[in-house]
Amino acid sequence: MLSHKQKRVWRYVEEGSLLKLKSYLRKHRDLDVNFSQGRRQRSPLHLACCLGDDAVLRLLLRHGADVLQRDRKGDTALHTAANRALKHGKTAYDDLVVPLKKSCPEAMNAPNSAGITPEDLLNWMKHTEPAGNMSRPSEVDPEKEWLEKLFGECEDEFCETFGVYDADDFLPVDDDEEDFGDWADRIRKEYFDKKHAEAQRLAASSSGWKRRKSKQEREKEEKSNKELHERLKREHEEYLARAARKEEETRQGKKRRYEEGCAATFHASSSAGGTKLSYSDIPWPAPRGTVQEMVDVMLHGVDRKDLLLFRKTLRKQQALWHPDKFAQRCEARLEEKDKQRILDTVTALSQELNRLAQSLRT
Repeated sequence: MLSHKQKRVWRYVEEGSLLKLKSYLRKHRDLDVNFSQGRRQRSPLHLACCLGDDAVLRLLLRHGADVLQRDRKGDTALHTAANRALKHGKTAYDDLVVPLKKSCPEAMNAPNSAGITPEDLLNWMKHTEPAGNMSRPSEVDPEKEWLEKLFGECEDEFCETFGVYDADDFLPVDDDEEDFGDWADRIRKEYFDKKHAEAQRLAASSSGWKRRKSKQEREKEEKSNKELHERLKREHEEYLARAARKEEETRQGKKRRYEEGCAATFHASSSAGGTKLSYSDIPWPAPRGTVQEMVDVMLHGVDRKDLLLFRKTLRKQQALWHPDKFAQRCEARLEEKDKQRILDTVTALSQELNRLAQSLRT
């Protein structure tokens, strides 16, 4: 019983898929390629010789294919290669027999069940070749030669199997993981299928026989598109309104926490306490934000067009974050490790408030 991997190797040899076979054997280096398949008990090397695929044959030899392995009739791969050379001449000899002979010279004298060796077959080739050359016309019709080749192989196959279907020669392949060759073929097929479908669509849209839409259909389509556009516009406006409400709630929440933190930290009774303040204990308007973001939180909700109210709020914040006044209230309570960082942030915040006040005067 063949393993899934061996069935896949057989399929690649049968298809002549050299790149897939090469990638698969590189991935599974421990895979044994010396197995037999079907009623004829042929190995992948036998199959490559039968198909005349010299590239697959050389690849199998590099991966340890046994030239002396025999099929049901006792033929080695070299017998199959020699038989093919008898039919197709020197090209088949150079492509198939030479690499097998070089890989395993002793296979030349290995007899099959009938006692015939590959050497005997090749000697017959030498005797029949001159006669063949004399009777051969000067110009060979390629199509006729291909038909004769196809007929000969079909005749051999029929005589060998007597018309019986070799079921186990065509076992389904396994659902093994996709290797690089399979992936490349799939991507290529999907790409060209997509291009073909797109070309057909463009041809159909530009052809003169395309059915023209009636006036009612056009009006119905325009109405549907208009309704869709209005619905999408309405949904977009609702989304923007929700986002604006959420942003306003967030800003109000930040300002409320800021004011509550200021009341708790800078209140007279709490400032007199002995609790040490770290950087995170200071009620910054935006603890992880920039100085500009802190100022925005402080002044959120104040109408800047009302200059009197805006200046009043701004002066209140200037007094709250003035470096000297802040130091009087809290310097004694600051933790030493965060003290300088706190004072630097307070100074930067105070300078930003002063710049904003200065811009109102000009």
